[in-house]
Formats: sequence, C-alpha cells, structure tokens
Amino acid sequence: MIETPQSFVTRQECDKLAFQNGFRRAHGEADGWRHYGSTTAQGSIWLARGGDWLLALDHGGVIAEIGLEPANVDGPGLARFAFGDLGALYAVMPRLYQLAASLPDAPLAMFCDKVKNLPHSTEAERLVVQRVGQDIFRASLLDYWQGRCPLTGISDAPLLRASHIIPWKLCDTDAERLNVHNGLLLSALWDAAFDRGLVSFDDEGRPMFSPSLSDGARAALDWNAPIPLGPEHRKRLAWHRDTLFQQEQ
Repeated sequence: MIETPQSFVTRQECDKLAFQNGFRRAHGEADGWRHYGSTTAQGSIWLARGGDWLLALDHGGVIAEIGLEPANVDGPGLARFAFGDLGALYAVMPRLYQLAASLPDAPLAMFCDKVKNLPHSTEAERLVVQRVGQDIFRASLLDYWQGRCPLTGISDAPLLRASHIIPWKLCDTDAERLNVHNGLLLSALWDAAFDRGLVSFDDEGRPMFSPSLSDGARAALDWNAPIPLGPEHRKRLAWHRDTLFQQEQ
C-alpha cells in the first residue's frame, strides 16, 4: 500500500533524493507519488513509499538501458521499480540522471538552444557551430559512458575522445550527429585507429583489426573487456564495418 499522502519524513527523503541527483523541479504529489523534472535531463521521475521505496520513469530510453526489473506496481510513468531500502535507490540515481541527460534527444535540444542565435553564413561561422555541437556530443558521451573508455577502462579525461561511429560530416541530420548511440568514448590511440577504419567492433563489442596494422600497433592497442553495446550501437557499427573498415582491408 502506497503511503498517501506522504509523511513529512518520506517527503523530505524524496525531495533530497531527487534534488541531489539533478531532478530539482518539484511538480507536487498525487496518489502518494511525488513528481520531479529537470532542466538538464529529459523525462520525469516519481518517488513514493509503500513498504519498499518506489521509483517511476517515463523516459523509454532510460527504462531500456537502466538495467532494472520493473515491479508489479500501479502508478505513473511507463514503468515502476521497487527498492528494499533507500540506499539501493540512491545507488541507481546517478546512472539514471546520466542516461536522461545523454540519450538521443537531450544533446540535440541543448545544441539547438545554444546555436539558435549564432550566424551560419560563412565557413568560419559554420565551424563555430560545429565546435559547439562536438563539445556537447563529448559531454554527452562522458555522461553515457560514465567518464570511462569502456574498452580499456581509462578514465583520464584528457586521454578520452568522443568517437563518432558514422562521422559528423556523413550524418544527414544534427539529430544523428548528436545521438549518443552514434558514439563511443575511446582512449586516444583507439580513437585514432577507429576513425581511420583500422579497427572496428563486432556485435559483441570485441575489436576487429585491419590486416594492415603492424604487430607492434596491435600490441599497443590493448583492451580489457568488450564494449557493452545496444541495438542502436550495433546498427551503426555495421555501417562502420561495411564502409570505413572494409576500405582498409
């Protein structure tokens, strides 16, 4: 049974949990669920208590990638999740925010807002707009991949590159250019090899090496684990293998 209305203690805990994790726009309470939004991430969250602590989400992309099993609980949003204690709920909130802030539409919305008053007439002006987009794309990939190259584990930001799977200049739309599923966060050496089509990745995220790479280069391209990929990554990597990678065979 969901606590309705929320007690003072539950309300305070819900507010603290939401505000500390980027959802600082409170939209009130209905049927025991407190509703929150964010100015920097898409979608809404709802928090409630009914024995377990409860979380509801309406962002389909976050639901697909958060890695939680939905609970059989009625309530708002597209899916609800139950947590045995508040600590378990706190543990998932940073990843929830990272996904909500980085999944496809959020970077595009930020880009459109930042460039709406910038001129686009000359080549120099278009390069400025492109740089804005690339900076947003990098920040989004840092969020999505949790600040770490998933292949090597390197987390030193100066050594990480925002690697487009389908290159910026070959994308048909800004939405595709800024889609985090069109990017990998790779360490600098891997980025250079991937950008030139000297390496690619199979559907399990394992590296594929061009025969034109020397033994020394292969040895330098060390890796710890396959890249965890979703279907949208795999679709774009199929393009990469069939075009850029094949050109190097």
